[in-house]
Amino acid sequence: MEIGDASSADRRALGEQWMSIDRRTFLNRSAATGAVVALGGAAGAVGPAGTAQAEPGTPAGAAHRHPRRASFRVLGTTDVHGHVFNWDYFTDKEYDDAAHNDVGLAKIATLVEQARAEKGRHRTLLIDAGDIIQGTQLSYYYARVDPITGGNGKRPPKHPMALAMNHMRYDAAALGNHEFNYGIPVLRAFQEQCDFPLLAANALDATTLKPAFPPYVVKRIKVPGGPDVKVGILGLTNPGIAIWDKNNVQGKLTFPGLVEQAKVYVPKLRALGCDVVVCTDHSGLDGGTSYGDALPYPENASSLVAEQVPGIDAILVGHTHKEVASRTVVNAETGKPVVLSEPLMWGMRLSVFDFELELRHGRWQVLSVTAEVRNANTVAEDPHVARLVRKEHQAVVAYVNQVIGTCKEAMSAAEAPYRDTPVIDFINTVQAATVKAALAGTAYRDLPVLSQAACFSRTAAIPAGQVSLRDVAGLYVYENTLDARVLTGAQLKDYLEWSARYYVQTPAGTPVDLTKITNADNTPDYNYDVVSGLGYDIDIAKPAGSRITNLTFQGKPLDPAASFVLAVNNYRANGGGNFPHVAAARSIWSSSEEIRNTIIAWVKENKVIDPAAFASVDWRLTRDGVPVL
Repeated sequence: MEIGDASSADRRALGEQWMSIDRRTFLNRSAATGAVVALGGAAGAVGPAGTAQAEPGTPAGAAHRHPRRASFRVLGTTDVHGHVFNWDYFTDKEYDDAAHNDVGLAKIATLVEQARAEKGRHRTLLIDAGDIIQGTQLSYYYARVDPITGGNGKRPPKHPMALAMNHMRYDAAALGNHEFNYGIPVLRAFQEQCDFPLLAANALDATTLKPAFPPYVVKRIKVPGGPDVKVGILGLTNPGIAIWDKNNVQGKLTFPGLVEQAKVYVPKLRALGCDVVVCTDHSGLDGGTSYGDALPYPENASSLVAEQVPGIDAILVGHTHKEVASRTVVNAETGKPVVLSEPLMWGMRLSVFDFELELRHGRWQVLSVTAEVRNANTVAEDPHVARLVRKEHQAVVAYVNQVIGTCKEAMSAAEAPYRDTPVIDFINTVQAATVKAALAGTAYRDLPVLSQAACFSRTAAIPAGQVSLRDVAGLYVYENTLDARVLTGAQLKDYLEWSARYYVQTPAGTPVDLTKITNADNTPDYNYDVVSGLGYDIDIAKPAGSRITNLTFQGKPLDPAASFVLAVNNYRANGGGNFPHVAAARSIWSSSEEIRNTIIAWVKENKVIDPAAFASVDWRLTRDGVPVL
């Protein structure tokens, strides 16, 4: 295996030192030095010269023949988001959805073993396209509650994702944007625990502009009687990290575009003698972006990488949580096909790339690449992975099931995308109260405080009676923190107009199907904001940009020149969703505490959630002034 980028002299020097240094120490050094080195004697599929071992049962004398053909397989996961088990920590039961998908690495591990058995264990590589350590209460627990960074003189625990992925023998993983949610120290601690490199060719040190993580790794697959097949794996992360996790990365890391960095490193991999180049991209297919022109690099650039960067054979795609079994993009310069595959999310699918090669003039040439996805709901969980992480899982189940308060009546987010609901009012109530308390005694204490919130999960609910931590945590599934920005009345109207693009234009007098009026232009639920403290109608018969009517504050028409404080999450405050004005607005307060924990603390302190104390109908959908509901 080879990692990084350096001169041959550097490679020889590092190679001589390899046996005397710890592998993880080496991986971390390689991130800083960009070194390339053959890792001799590594565990698993690597042999004495850093090459994959021959398959069991290779016929005697095979080494004396000169094969003309070879094949190998690359398996891929993406956006696993902290799922090891087929378990929903918010509902405290096995995961299920309308399509009866199953989730988690325990099931993926079974698919991986099946695929390895089909192709040959040492002719199969396993990679991931990012978003590994955020997304479930399991991953949250080991970032915040019992953190892998340690503390208080305690030996840090192993991250459950590292336990599972090390056992599954991943060869490499790209970094996703959510890897940065808990800050760089947690990410570095996870990197230290992994037996495989975390790749990001476009995550650069902000001062030196050198790679902050290994850009690539080179794997060698042994072909009995022929030269090794050298496979270069290039990792690319998402430029949007600069916006979405600005508080964690600003001044520390910078994130150029995928196309730009692929144009740097793919030629280097070919110069190193790679016969095959595979990219693992935490970036979707369609070239679109959610942050507008806030960055010069597109969010979803994998198809552009395939089209514009010569020398790539296949791309494992992530970030957009879509199932794309196989898509072919023709490179504009070479005319050669590039095969892309995206295996949905959460360990629901496994991408399987099969490569066929032919030996020509002493070098392996790719004849064909095919891709498919396999469904995790077709197999049982791997008992070894399940056993490895069972203790951690049980600790988290106990943690999320602790009772922290009561609620006088049930609240549900099921109708939140199209109706003003108490559960969103509850989030806004806590956020506004937190900001008001923080501004007491400051020059901004007399400004009215409004609050924004979105529906992150339509299945979120608070039951009547006893309320557990998982019930409250389910309202806010992201690691967002709270900010306070000053906006004018006119800017707030623009903000609401942008939010209202979420609705499909529906003429008056036509039937209304509530299941089809939201998510216009694929706008996700988390990019539809409700602003509390204002009254307004959203006229969905009108075109986007002119839908907000009857906009009031305290019962009177909103003064465009008046100033307000908006309690807003850091994702939105930093430009996520490309909402107007807020990213450039003056920040007068911010917190490093996750909003989820702020809500949990409110329940613990107040003991009782009473919807009658905060629920009100302040916005509604209309068509030509007539209410839809």
